[in-house]
Amino acid sequence: MSVTVRIPTILRTYTGGQAEVSAEGATLSEVISDLEKNHTGIAARVLDDQGKLRRFVNVYVNDDDVRFEQGLETATPDGAGVSIIPAVAGG
Repeated sequence: MSVTVRIPTILRTYTGGQAEVSAEGATLSEVISDLEKNHTGIAARVLDDQGKLRRFVNVYVNDDDVRFEQGLETATPDGAGVSIIPAVAGG
């Protein structure tokens, strides 16, 4: 399944400056693996040392927060949009 992944500015150094890239996979986990294969280093910014989504990174599949779906096992149907959004803190 081919999806479009929207890359936040802070991670675009891994995608050669591209704001959107294509990735393959039937689940979010597979999509992240494909991203890592084609854009080395990006998975370490999205996943922690245990292979789970980092606490301060939000990921959406077609506007649905994967934390309220199946996490890394959330389905990524063909043509889906995946958004990686780092949390912003401050006061």
